[in-house]
Amino acid sequence: MLKVNIAIKALLIIIFSQILGLNANAFNTNNHRIAVLVNDELITSYDVTQRMKLNAILSGTDITAENNNKLLNTVVDELIKEKLMSQKINEYGVTVSEEEYLEQELFFFSNNPVNKVGIIKIFEMNDIKYNEFKKFLIHGISWQKLISGMYFRLTSTSEIEIEEIVTNNPSISQEAAKNMIVQKQLDLKSNKMIRDLFNEATIEYK
Repeated sequence: MLKVNIAIKALLIIIFSQILGLNANAFNTNNHRIAVLVNDELITSYDVTQRMKLNAILSGTDITAENNNKLLNTVVDELIKEKLMSQKINEYGVTVSEEEYLEQELFFFSNNPVNKVGIIKIFEMNDIKYNEFKKFLIHGISWQKLISGMYFRLTSTSEIEIEEIVTNNPSISQEAAKNMIVQKQLDLKSNKMIRDLFNEATIEYK
């Protein structure tokens, strides 16, 4: 979730590349050097830079000399995973309508202390394309649609499971408890598929 001091964090992120002991080319937004090949599809240094800054802003994380390498590795792994997931999404022809996207965008902003106009300004200050954020949301919707389409019919719930959740959390309705159980099962299927995609993939670091 975004922190209330997101604008301050964003201002700090603008200069983080200047204070870290990094190769300046790694943060040149015009640099599209190949960073990773995933089944012959490219992830460039530009992709890595955009996502690293995007993640820092959305999570309210300070990027420092101490945590930079860890965050960088995390982003590379994240982009590899998303590339593999996107290949599977494309294989099954999953699409997201504009209505579905706008619904997810509205959900995001209703659950974070910043509006669309505010985040666009923050992105502009940090040389982040808003389309990167849009692709990020669409990817999540697409993957959820794929997993639900493949495995929802295989999910099941029991009254015992539902009652256990409701008993432990009286504010949760039975319908919400049922959805939680189903989503947990879908998440397990999702994680297994991602592991399988990694095991089958050809990944080359440049």
